[in-house]
Amino acid sequence: MSTRTLRVNELIQRELSDILRKQYKEEAVAITITGVQVSPDLHEGRVFIAVTGDDELTADRLRWLKHNSKDFRFELGRRIVLKHMPAFIYLLDTSTARGNRILGVLDEIAQADKAKAAATESSEPSAPAPKPQE
Repeated sequence: MSTRTLRVNELIQRELSDILRKQYKEEAVAITITGVQVSPDLHEGRVFIAVTGDDELTADRLRWLKHNSKDFRFELGRRIVLKHMPAFIYLLDTSTARGNRILGVLDEIAQADKAKAAATESSEPSAPAPKPQE
């Protein structure tokens, strides 16, 4: 990915977050823009979002974003000067949920290892203390 594409991704993410926070306070309170990926030709892009709340709220916020995507694109076009303003697809970012699941599994493994080590120590007879040399 080129440096220009990375800069455009970050700029769009920052401006889109700003638009949501300033113009759509009530609707966007639970939405976080976690990332943006635009194609090198700037014709299309993906906006990854995370929603704080249950599955029903997540689905509702995703529908709301898709419904208002033209308004967001228009406002971005006013704020950012690009040859082509990408058409965005809004996708749910599941990396946080996957990361939490992996951390939970790692915690379970660590607890099982501790329990196994404790059981092994208690079943072994204690070794006699070494005799001091004379």
